[in-house]
Amino acid sequence: MTSQVKSGSRAAKPGNSVLGRLSAISFMTPASIFIGVFLFIPAVWTLYLGFTNYKLTGITAAHPKIVGFANFQKALHDPQFISSFKLTLLYVLFSAILGQAILGFLLAWVLSTVKPRIRSMVELIVICAWIVPGSIVTFLWVAFLNYDNGTLNRLTGQHIFWLLHDPFLSIVVFNTWRGTAFSMLLFSAAITSIPKSHLEVARVAGATKMQQLRQIVLPSARSFIFTNLLLITLWTFNDFGPFLLTGGGPGGKTELLPIFVYNKALKYLDFSYGSAIAAIMLLMNLVLALIVIRAGRKNK
Repeated sequence: MTSQVKSGSRAAKPGNSVLGRLSAISFMTPASIFIGVFLFIPAVWTLYLGFTNYKLTGITAAHPKIVGFANFQKALHDPQFISSFKLTLLYVLFSAILGQAILGFLLAWVLSTVKPRIRSMVELIVICAWIVPGSIVTFLWVAFLNYDNGTLNRLTGQHIFWLLHDPFLSIVVFNTWRGTAFSMLLFSAAITSIPKSHLEVARVAGATKMQQLRQIVLPSARSFIFTNLLLITLWTFNDFGPFLLTGGGPGGKTELLPIFVYNKALKYLDFSYGSAIAAIMLLMNLVLALIVIRAGRKNK
């Protein structure tokens, strides 16, 4: 009896897993191998190529040499890279932060006031629109913005080639429409998790809708807001979807950093320079993630 109590107390202590350390390692090994093969090793290889003069063709393809920080210095003095970097930041600001986050929250807030059956129907439609493959969505938007028989020109009675007249605005609206669904669903879950008694007490006390939103909903959904900002910022920063819509044109007006890397590495076969830009993008992703996480901790 005493031995059973002792063994039970050992199993209950932290660190004494019932499955044991070997079992835990066996469960973690497949995921670790997957992460190592498809994430860690490619990231290290890309960083290594950024320090070489490797190209996909020619002598350097067979015998690349270490050139140090030459590719990174070239990027800092490349007007095309600087322009692409600024364009990407504006794309993230207007498409993710001012577009998807705000619009998604407003839609979630409006849906929280309607009947549950209507809300479920709208959420189902949004999910169906969100899971459609990007290539199909791009084809639909090309048809929507078409000059001759485009839906937008037919509705407005105009004849504007939107992808040439306003290419940056076109990809911002395209990505906002595409990504708002995720923000709306996440914020809907956040608003639903707020106890109804809190809002009822606020209504009885005479609080307006805006006061309820500012003093109850936003503070309660703060963790959801920062999680959403982190995810959509990283997704938008690395978004390659606009390439299917505009190809980076016209005149580089929609050449975001992912498209810039694609053009340098695969179109012009300068793989080392493209790898250096990809490494810079990786560093930017880490900086963006740290900024959002740090802001979330300060407001916790």
